[in-house]
Amino acid sequence: MEKFEQDRREKLKKLKEKGIDPYGKSCNSLKGLRSVAEDYSSDCDEENSVKVAGRISSLRPHGKAAFLDIKDWTGKIQLYVKLNNVGEDHFETFKLLDLGDIISAEGKVFKTRTGEITIMVDDLTVLSKALLPPPEKWHGLKDVELRYRQRYLDLIANEQAMKTSLDRIKIIKGVRNFLEARGYVEVETPMMQPIPGGAVARPFVTHHNTLDIDLYLRIAPELYLKRLLVGGMERVYEINRNFRNEGISTRHNPEFTMLEAYEAYGDYNTMMELTEGLISTLATELEFGHEITFGDKTINISPPWKRARFRELLEEHAGVNFDDEAALRQKAEGLGLEIGHLPRDVVANDIFEEVVVDKLNDPTFVIDYPASLCPLTKLCEDDKLFAQRFELYIGNIEIANSYTELNEPLEQERRFIEQIGGKDDWGKLDNDFILALKYGMPPAGGLGIGIDRLVMVLTGNTSIRDVILFPLLRPSSKPAAEEAGQ
Repeated sequence: MEKFEQDRREKLKKLKEKGIDPYGKSCNSLKGLRSVAEDYSSDCDEENSVKVAGRISSLRPHGKAAFLDIKDWTGKIQLYVKLNNVGEDHFETFKLLDLGDIISAEGKVFKTRTGEITIMVDDLTVLSKALLPPPEKWHGLKDVELRYRQRYLDLIANEQAMKTSLDRIKIIKGVRNFLEARGYVEVETPMMQPIPGGAVARPFVTHHNTLDIDLYLRIAPELYLKRLLVGGMERVYEINRNFRNEGISTRHNPEFTMLEAYEAYGDYNTMMELTEGLISTLATELEFGHEITFGDKTINISPPWKRARFRELLEEHAGVNFDDEAALRQKAEGLGLEIGHLPRDVVANDIFEEVVVDKLNDPTFVIDYPASLCPLTKLCEDDKLFAQRFELYIGNIEIANSYTELNEPLEQERRFIEQIGGKDDWGKLDNDFILALKYGMPPAGGLGIGIDRLVMVLTGNTSIRDVILFPLLRPSSKPAAEEAGQ
């Protein structure tokens, strides 16, 4: 055990010897607490006391008096503890406090000579004695890996981490408000599914003992939400957790949050209008602004947003014509892409992701994708080689994906069979979904927005790990205390 923990344990012992249980205070005595970030100006020099609680973030003792700051999740406030005011017993208790301890304090509000709002403490209660000090004396965690692994320390030490986390909550609430104002209803679909569908991804597998069957953690809720369209629920959405047994990077986490929304009698143009309105509204109402700093770039998300066809962007930025397969393959080889005998549509998409995506900084709807890449999508009426699909890119990141949904059951069945041919057993045909389509699904537009990536863009964080409270990480070989530098 390190000396600093020994010292704190000794103070804990002394508190208990004084008859104080620093973990056992009834919360009934904490009624009437105010957040520390409130405006206390009108309370200055009044006779009424105020009560606050928080974690000690600084201590400045001056003999028989001391200033200290406490923080809650709204901000911080200064307290003034004076021997003559609290009495000797309370002052001795105060001297057993350390940085990181959680306390409540009650007293009158005044302004110091420098004009800082301060509470003159009359009564002080220890609520939780911290046996380990906060990281780096509140200057923030410098070790990025540690920030993600011990998020509780990151939230304590880094104001930006707390702000981002609270901003994420506001964004998700804003999404719900926007959709519900437009007549959408929020639904829930299964997270364990007998057949993983709605996307091409490798699932996580689990086993149900009672039924003795394998189940798959959801890779997408799409096929269940479309079943609801069949059932007559015409505008549905779900903010859902998806799981894909794939790579980890600054833009990918195996467990992620997705918004999926479906609107009967709409199409991908309907979804473009919905997406642009949603994100623009969030930027305005939540005061992120329409000029966002994202890494070393500035993104202008003011509407209207650019709309451009896949094949046009491919020719503009990669210099190849989609119709010239030989040129496509030559371009791909020149870029060092391994294409082998991949179909033309896949080669074109690989070139697009390698060359074009890096040019899509301001919001851009990339519309009309090669048809073979879109098995759940209606074909374009003027060119059957392409499908009515868009992907939205902001800051060179794919934020959203949308289709004019295929509602023809026999054609959907044919495409499914073509898609799963030769794959292993997690790619089984979803016969119940085909059966549902046979009862008639209205024409519809469908939309998926990556919530984690949306939060990244709006808050200016370039790593997905900064916007997920507990991202998946490789197990650490170090004990937790050692890793934290304790």
